Amino acid sequence: MRRQFRRRGSGSDDDADINLTPMLDVVFIMLIFFIVTATFIKQAGIDVFRPDAVTAEQKPTVAMLIAISPNGDIWIDKKRVDPTTVRAHIEKLHAENPKGGLVIQADKASKNEKLMVVLAAARAAGLQEVAISTEKN
Repeated sequence: MRRQFRRRGSGSDDDADINLTPMLDVVFIMLIFFIVTATFIKQAGIDVFRPDAVTAEQKPTVAMLIAISPNGDIWIDKKRVDPTTVRAHIEKLHAENPKGGLVIQADKASKNEKLMVVLAAARAAGLQEVAISTEKN
């Protein structure tokens, strides 16, 4: 009995194609995974000069930033906010990302009264993770 062997060069070109569909499926699924699990930080909207502190430390989970300008304006999500509506804005942002914390960026020249308004609103909204942003000294 004689066996016939096919030569490698004599096959059709269709055998040499690589199917990229499974690889594209995996890449697409990974893209969806990273988009869904990404944490988006809401920017406050203004730049502030933060006070210096010796005990400053980095917070890993920040979801909300609230800025207090030198003249006492409160900024959330690039919009100036009335002090009476701060709690509603905090509750809305906390509902969007319940695992993240709140960081208050108060300017060096701002009054403590506005800082206390924001802290009271955060406490009334039920936030556990609240920090005040500082510059490391």
